[in-house]
Amino acid sequence: MSDVIIVKPEKCTGCNACVRVCPAPEANITRMLDNNKFITTVNSDKCIACGECVKTCQHGARDYIDDTDACMTHLEEKREKLIVLVTPSIKTALPDKWKGVLDWFKQNGCIIFDVSYGADICTWAHLKAIEHGKLGNTITQPCAAVVNYIQKYQPKLLQSLSPIHSPLCCEAVYVKKYERRSNPIVALTPCVAKKVEFEETELIDYNVTFRKLMEYFEKNYILIANHDPSDFSYEFEGMQGQMGSVYPRPGGLKDNMLMRNPELNIVNSEGVHKVYPELDMYAQLAENKRPDVFDVLSCEYGCNSGPASSTKLTSFDMLACMRAVEKDVKSKYKTKGIMRTTIDDKLFKKFDEELDFSDFIRSYKPATPSSAPTDNDLEPIFESMGKHTEADRNYNCHACGYASCRAMATAIYRGLNTPSNCTIHAKEILLARHSELAEQHERLSEITNECITLSEQINRDIKDITDNMAAINDSTQKTSKRAAVVNDLLKNVVLFCNSNSTMNAETVGQLIKILETTIEAFSALDDNVSTTNSSSAVISEAIDKINELIQELDNTLHRIRE
Repeated sequence: MSDVIIVKPEKCTGCNACVRVCPAPEANITRMLDNNKFITTVNSDKCIACGECVKTCQHGARDYIDDTDACMTHLEEKREKLIVLVTPSIKTALPDKWKGVLDWFKQNGCIIFDVSYGADICTWAHLKAIEHGKLGNTITQPCAAVVNYIQKYQPKLLQSLSPIHSPLCCEAVYVKKYERRSNPIVALTPCVAKKVEFEETELIDYNVTFRKLMEYFEKNYILIANHDPSDFSYEFEGMQGQMGSVYPRPGGLKDNMLMRNPELNIVNSEGVHKVYPELDMYAQLAENKRPDVFDVLSCEYGCNSGPASSTKLTSFDMLACMRAVEKDVKSKYKTKGIMRTTIDDKLFKKFDEELDFSDFIRSYKPATPSSAPTDNDLEPIFESMGKHTEADRNYNCHACGYASCRAMATAIYRGLNTPSNCTIHAKEILLARHSELAEQHERLSEITNECITLSEQINRDIKDITDNMAAINDSTQKTSKRAAVVNDLLKNVVLFCNSNSTMNAETVGQLIKILETTIEAFSALDDNVSTTNSSSAVISEAIDKINELIQELDNTLHRIRE
């Protein structure tokens, strides 16, 4: 399948909202990037293009691709005329502008056809198939997202899926074969998934959604005229539809069929949180418990609330609009019978006479669904998620986006998610790390206290050393002064002895030798005192530096402690 739903990675917050609303269990791939940021991308092979994630994402990370740009390029290059098929949901999508939009296409050389007529053909074909026993218990298929789901996740239901084309494709077949038109065809729709249907059937060339179309008009400063929203008349090319106009509302096909055959047992279902679980349930039902027709739509309020409709109407307004459309149709085509007022059956008689039922049949392409993992397959997955007990494995908090822990484990097994995206697992890891950090902090506090105690002792020891150094300096200075006085005195004695001739020469010689030795000793003492003074200065300087470092250490330790 072509990429229809796309992701803008820079806007994805990893909130799992897209996973939570997605009815396709394998359509999303969640990864953790190098910066520990989670991002969820799309698995196109398993996406059903329902567009629910686009409607849900509040961060603008999800968008879709349609054919608006390609269609406008075709018009700008003035190639061959385009045929425009208009779905009746345009009346709720653009209640006061839809006529102006169609006029704009006409002004650009397009030919406009009403898909309500294709819806009438679709109703006729279903009734025809039931009448001739060609349909058993049937699942309707106007919704392309539902068709995608059955093909990819419930292929065994393909035998129950209606083989009748959707209203859009019925109209395309009619235009091509019965109106004999070969021009490229554009469909104006509220549906993202129709792009897939058109690629598979090859009946329609461009899926132009209302939302992208209006964005194009706004971007290119194209003004669209307003009109009275209560006026539903418009001059289409060819035939205009009748009750097919209400197909966009919930149960629209059902209402059309019951109007023609009230004996049918028809059940309808709408909305991603309801219809897909019920389709899974339907697959398990015995044949005798299935309704004649199961009328299903992916969007909660039908095609009127399609993901690409851009409607600003409330659900009440949409239903009121459809009631007004129905009333308008009945006022034009009703006939009065004995028992009740009914829709004129001339249209269906025309179909019987002019249409070939086989022209409106389509085929499907079943996919091979992924096999479900066994308990043994999931055992290591649960262990990696930190889920060791049955209670852990059934916590089912839904924070990951999945309906259960087992569904999350299955996604991890298939490579679509990661254990780190499990909130409970992440919480346990966080608590374990917090506990480890608390222990480290406690040990660091003990070491800090020891360091502070040691630094205080060092400070006291340094103070004692400093005080002792001061005493040593004072003592050495006094000794140096006294040695200098004695040295001078001894020199004078030697000088006196040398110059006194009356003293015994031998005695004088001995005395002088003793005095000179004493002088040398005092000189050496003076030198040592000087050296001591110099060393004391170096030591004092070192002590000052040590004191500074200790003070810095002290301050750091106190900061750590705080």
